[in-house]
Amino acid sequence: MDLINVMILGNGGREHAFAHYVSQSKSIGKLYIAPGNAGTINCGVNIDLAVTQFDSIADFLAEKNVDLLIVGPEQPLVDGIRGFLEVDERLSSLKILGPGKEGAQLEGSKSFSKRFMQRHNIPTAAYLEVDQNNLDEGLVFIDNQKPPIVLKANGLAAGKGVLIIKDKNEAKTELKNMLEGKFGNASSKVLIEEFLDGIEFSVFILTDGNTYKILPTAKDYKRIGEGETGLNTGGMGAISPVPFVDDDLMQIVENEIIKPTVNGLKQESIDYCGFIYFGLIKTEQGVKVIEYNARLGDPETQAVLPRIKTDLLQLFYATANRSLTTISIEISNEHAATVVCVSEGYPEAYEKGKAIKGLREVENGIVFHAGTKLIDNEIVSNGGRVLAVSNLANDLSNALKNSYTDIDRLCYDGIGFRRDIGFEFL
Repeated sequence: MDLINVMILGNGGREHAFAHYVSQSKSIGKLYIAPGNAGTINCGVNIDLAVTQFDSIADFLAEKNVDLLIVGPEQPLVDGIRGFLEVDERLSSLKILGPGKEGAQLEGSKSFSKRFMQRHNIPTAAYLEVDQNNLDEGLVFIDNQKPPIVLKANGLAAGKGVLIIKDKNEAKTELKNMLEGKFGNASSKVLIEEFLDGIEFSVFILTDGNTYKILPTAKDYKRIGEGETGLNTGGMGAISPVPFVDDDLMQIVENEIIKPTVNGLKQESIDYCGFIYFGLIKTEQGVKVIEYNARLGDPETQAVLPRIKTDLLQLFYATANRSLTTISIEISNEHAATVVCVSEGYPEAYEKGKAIKGLREVENGIVFHAGTKLIDNEIVSNGGRVLAVSNLANDLSNALKNSYTDIDRLCYDGIGFRRDIGFEFL
C-alpha cells in the first residue's frame, strides 16, 4: 500500500487518540490535525482551521494532496462536510471517514433517530415530540408518565441537552425553559421520553455502507460527581470491555439493533460510511437504544482504541474506501481504563490557562490531551475536559490502579477527576 496522507478534524481527546494510533501506522504519510491541541503536536502537524471552515478545509486538502479525511466531532458531520467536499472536483480521490448530512441526523436530530428506530422495529423508549405548538399535549404526557421524566433537546447540545427530573411539576417548568431556548436552537423541539431503568453501555461499529465491523464495547461515566451524581458532562471516564456484556448479550445487540440499523440505512438509501455509536441500556424488558451518535464517543475512544491491535489507519482507510471486507479486526483481551481530568467549575463556568505539570512523569499509560494548548513552550489548560489518562492491563483493577497512579503525577490549578470510575465492577 502507498503511504497515505491523512487529515483529522477536531481538537479533543478523541482526536488525539486518533492521531496517536494513526501516526504509528506503517502506511502513514503526512498527518495533519485541524485544529488539534498540545498533544497532537507530537503526532503530526497542527493546522489552525476550525472544523466548520469548510472552504478553507477543502483548499488545504487539495493543496496537500490528502488521501483520507477523518472527521472526529459531530458538528461538521451534521453540517454536511461530506457532501460539501464530494462535489469539489479537486478532491475526487479523497476518502472521507464520516457520514453525510442525512446519515448524521441519527445524532443531529433526536426525532429523526426515534422515527428511524420505529420504522425498523429497533427497541427504544416511548416518547413524544414537543414544540411550542403542542406544548399542552406535552404537559399532559408528563402527567401520564411515571417519574423520573426524561427531557431531551432534539438538536446538538454538546452532550448536555438531557435532563432527568423526578418531580412532574419541575419537569413541566424545564420543558418550557428548554422550548424557550435553554439549550439554544437545539431545544426548539424537545423529546419527552419514558425513563428506562437499567445499566448503560456503549457499542460501536465501523460501516462502509454495506458491511460493518464491531469495535470493543465500553461504559462511560457522564456525571460530574462520584456515584453518578451532579450535572451531566461530556464524559468523566470510561472502561473497556464492559464486564456484564457477554457473547450472548452481544448476539442480541447485533441481531436486534446493529443489523436492523445498518439494513435500515440501506433500505432508506442513506449512504452511511463511518462510525455508529449505540448508546444502550440493559433493562428487564431487554436491551434498548438510548441514542445514536454518528461518531466515536469521547472519552470512550480513549478506552476503545488501545484495545484494537489492527493497524488503525488501514482499518479506517478500508472503511472509507468501501472495502471493509478486505481487512480483519483484532481485539486485545486486555482491559482499558480511562479517567478524565477537568477544570474546576466544569461543566459550568471554568478558567483556562492553567499550567500543566507532571506530563513527563507519567510512566504506565498514555495521556490524551483534550482541552490543552501550547503557549510559549508551556502546556496550559484550554477547556473543561483537559486530559484523559488511559491504561491497559490484564484486569480492570490494575488498569484503574495504573491510571489513578498516573493522575497523581499530574497537576494544574483546580484539577478535578472522579475516583470511582469502574469501581462498581471491582
